[in-house]
Amino acid sequence: MTALTYQTTGTDCWCIDTGLNRPGHTACYLLHDAGELALIDTGTSNNVPALLETLKVLDFTPTQVRWILPTHVHLDHAGGAGALLTHCDNATLATHHRGLPHMIDPAHLQQGAQTVYGEDFFNRAFGKLTPAPADRCMALHDGDHLTLGRHRLLFIDTPGHANHHGCFFYEPKSNLYTGDSFGLRYRELDHEGKPWLMATTTPVAFDPELWLQSLDRMMALEPRRACLTHFGPLADPMKWQEQLRQSIRDHTEIALEEEHSGNETGREQRLAEALMEKALTRLKKHNPEVDEQQVSALLRDDIRLNSQGLAVWLARRVKKNA
Repeated sequence: MTALTYQTTGTDCWCIDTGLNRPGHTACYLLHDAGELALIDTGTSNNVPALLETLKVLDFTPTQVRWILPTHVHLDHAGGAGALLTHCDNATLATHHRGLPHMIDPAHLQQGAQTVYGEDFFNRAFGKLTPAPADRCMALHDGDHLTLGRHRLLFIDTPGHANHHGCFFYEPKSNLYTGDSFGLRYRELDHEGKPWLMATTTPVAFDPELWLQSLDRMMALEPRRACLTHFGPLADPMKWQEQLRQSIRDHTEIALEEEHSGNETGREQRLAEALMEKALTRLKKHNPEVDEQQVSALLRDDIRLNSQGLAVWLARRVKKNA
């Protein structure tokens, strides 16, 4: 098994490309302090062998892994957590208290993911989900600290993308590991050193109001870097946060316009078309020479998932109002 590609994000911090979907799409992060390791997000169970090989290439061993830390339990972030735990004898899996039961018993998680992605794609992309033993797990709540070597990681509750989402702040490096809470950023869409950010409203728990509040809390930490799972470390996130806020507002506006139509037939398709149109409009302002075909190919799957998430949000609004 070939080791995965990685880059340093400061002393004793690495961004590892899990290879899910394509290069530069899904990352996990390795932290080292005084002989102890933490892995923030894991990718899928299919990439666990390559992840272990990467530890070897970096002159580490699985026994040094102290923490396995999914930001939330969506499978591109946590699908490999249970399998990785079986190789790391000294590790504890710790994640948001709302998501942890799905790590211990992933049956419902698997069923939900198969509904979203389809069974064939699920098997190819995510593989087998390994339950995590309850006695090797820890439920995290807002404000909890985890000791890593000589320092600590702060966990903050950041709902909005998912109600079981949390971020990890490593104060010695001023790195904020954001999972999906700082949106999507793909290097192919950078222009003149400026990133382009888009919200991710994957089913099933988009909540725009809570997400904007979570961003307030995240930025109050004044992080030097936001380390995104999709994709890579982003310097000076406070400078770019308004892009994400606007994307959240755009998604909300598109969904509410669709809600006012009162027509549920073909809803996801209309949402997807409106989201792609909005993305292209924003990207043309970001880079007037942007290649629309490249953008459509790059964002197609994300737009599809976002449209599904917005449709679920609208259905929840109907149920709540009823």
